[in-house]
Amino acid sequence: MELMSHSSTFLLPSIPVDGSPSLTYALVVLNQRLPRFTPLLWKHSQLRICADGGANRIYDEMPKLLPDEDVVDVRNRYKPDVIKGDMDSIRTEVVNFYLGMGTKVQNESHDQDTTDLHKCVSYIRDSTPELQKSSLCILVAGAMGGRFDHEIGNINVLYRFSELRMVLLSDDCLIHLLPRTHHHEIHILPSVEGPHCGLIPIGMPTAKTTTTGLQWDLNDTEMRFGGLISTSNLTREKKITVRSDSDLIWTISIKKLE
Repeated sequence: MELMSHSSTFLLPSIPVDGSPSLTYALVVLNQRLPRFTPLLWKHSQLRICADGGANRIYDEMPKLLPDEDVVDVRNRYKPDVIKGDMDSIRTEVVNFYLGMGTKVQNESHDQDTTDLHKCVSYIRDSTPELQKSSLCILVAGAMGGRFDHEIGNINVLYRFSELRMVLLSDDCLIHLLPRTHHHEIHILPSVEGPHCGLIPIGMPTAKTTTTGLQWDLNDTEMRFGGLISTSNLTREKKITVRSDSDLIWTISIKKLE
């Protein structure tokens, strides 16, 4: 079975060149409070999309994340490439501001069967053929911390697009899918993440999951809701390995640095 490697280098000021295949990042900003490291995600991404009211967040909150810079300069510099969604949350003055800056705005209010995140991920997948899907990673800012049904909807998008690398981010943690089609190596960056972590089967139980590198490793362990799930675990080593017969959610805490 093919090996898939994961690393949170997008949380570093600069992404190290270590000889491993490089990833191309796309950023989706949702309508939740911006994580404090959003300027870093923006810097590392080649495509930036706001999901509906996510544009309000960039307009209102990005200057607050960069308090030593001029508000107008920040708003002019952090211009999304695309705003996409059902457009029921974005303010009129924000739409007009970014339209005047050349941002592409797509109103998808006719589609009420998919979430704004789903619409944005579909756009990235279908409209950027120049990006190699095997090296593409979609970073989703503001994916956690709001309404629970929104959070579950965002996790569902991970499963709907399981062929794509996607990371859901909040100020406190990150989440991504470990597809059962691969074995996984997760390279921990202790300066920015951990040690608290978890492996969670959502949608179906796992009959056998085996890990190395955790404080409480699993050994052909069955996990299911109503039984054992691996929450409140800890990273013990800088490389975690995971083998499972079911898709799993990996989550790890993000450190708050001074």
